[in-house]
This record gives sequence, C-alpha cells and structure tokens, in this order.
Amino acid sequence: MTQAQKAHDFAGLHVAGDPLVLYNIWDAGSAKAVADAGAKAVATGSWSVAAAQGYSDGQAIPLTMLLQIASRIAATVDIPVTIDFEGGYAEAPEDVAANVARLIGTGAIGINFEDQVVGGSGLHSTEFQCERIAAVRRASDAEGVPLFINARTDLFLKEKDRAKHPDLLAEAKARGAAYAASGASGFFVPGLVDRELIGAICAAATVPVNVMMMGGAPTVSELAAAGVGRVSHGPGPYIEAMSALGDRFRALAGSP
Repeated sequence: MTQAQKAHDFAGLHVAGDPLVLYNIWDAGSAKAVADAGAKAVATGSWSVAAAQGYSDGQAIPLTMLLQIASRIAATVDIPVTIDFEGGYAEAPEDVAANVARLIGTGAIGINFEDQVVGGSGLHSTEFQCERIAAVRRASDAEGVPLFINARTDLFLKEKDRAKHPDLLAEAKARGAAYAASGASGFFVPGLVDRELIGAICAAATVPVNVMMMGGAPTVSELAAAGVGRVSHGPGPYIEAMSALGDRFRALAGSP
C-alpha cells in the first residue's frame, strides 16, 4: 500500500459517533505490540517519545532523533503512522513546512500540530497558526501525500481550572473553524473533559474532533455519543507500561 493510500485510509477511520481509538505508542517496539493486537493505526505522543529517550516534552528531543524514531516505526508496522509533531520544531510557516516535508519522508501520514508557543507562553494568534497550517498543507500537497493534520488547540489544556472551560468555548469553536478552513483535517482539544462542552465542539466542527482520555474524561462510548471522531490516550500508555516494569522488578528484587 502506498503512503498516499495509507493517508487516505487513515482519514476514513475518523467517523463521528464511531471514533478511531488510538493507544499512543513511543517507539517501533510499542508500535508493533499495538499493531499486532489489532490496531488500525498507531499514533505517537510527544511526551512519551521524549521520555523514552530521556528528554522532557516540548521539542527537547532533537528533530533528527524524532525523525529516526518515526522512520523506524513506519518501517516496522504496515498500518498508518501519525506523529505528534508538537509545534513543528519551528515558528515561521516556511520552516515548519520544511520540517513536515522531512517527516513525510519517514513514511508518516499524519501529525498533531499544536497552537501553543513551544518554549514560550500562551498560544499563537489564530491568524498566525492558520498561516502555519496552510504551509503544512502546501508541503503535504507538494509531497503527494494527503497528510492528516490534526490541529490541536491548547486552550483547555493550559487552563487548569475546568470551571473556566465554558468561557473558552467560543474561542475554541472559532479556532477550530479557522484551522479547518486553512487545511486542517481534524481538531484536537486535549484537556477538555466536560461531555456537554465536547458535544458543543463536535456540533460546531466541520472536521473530526479528537479528545484525549485523562482523569475525568467521559468513556469512549459517551464520547462517541457526543460526536467525537477520534479518541487518543496521550502519555497514559507509556506511564502505565513503565510503572508495570518497575513493579515487576520490585517483585523480583523482593523475592527469595
């Protein structure tokens, strides 16, 4: 199957009311384990990929290393691979586009692309983020791969007081609409766990909505009923796997 066909098939897996469930991986080994268990696609989480190599999140892992990891994952599994590309490892649209072209060269067919200012504070303006998304889409078109651009807004993730999340709804809807008009394939709202607010985002969106499972989040079936098209698990799988590894050693060390 060609890379372009994988990208096309991956987009088709996003169905409102019957969401694609992604159990995020961090390297070729974890990708193969999830693929062998029957996954239709695999997705990295930036926090997990970085932690697995001893780095912190926030583009601390070198881009060359990330590209190598992405290449190994894509070479190891036959299913679609989407990479959490954070802020694209650049700010200027043309630099982001160049980095995305390199990522497409690894065999990846999708990215998460966030609007927070990596290494800074706050979010990029809607207008500037739209320029960045449009540049990614042009790079994708030039490579002949219909890259799935999962446009992420950090509005809710940055606001730790969930009681204030309703106040962010209007801006989130506006960003989602603008990102879709600029070439985004999906809209990712990590940090949002209120089922009614999620439903409102889904009702307004023209592209599939991605919700991340975290404490307080609705169940997958509840998210499906709200109209969600994609459910991901962020760093959870890595944290659980590393915890289990430590538990096994502690049990072994404490045995006779």
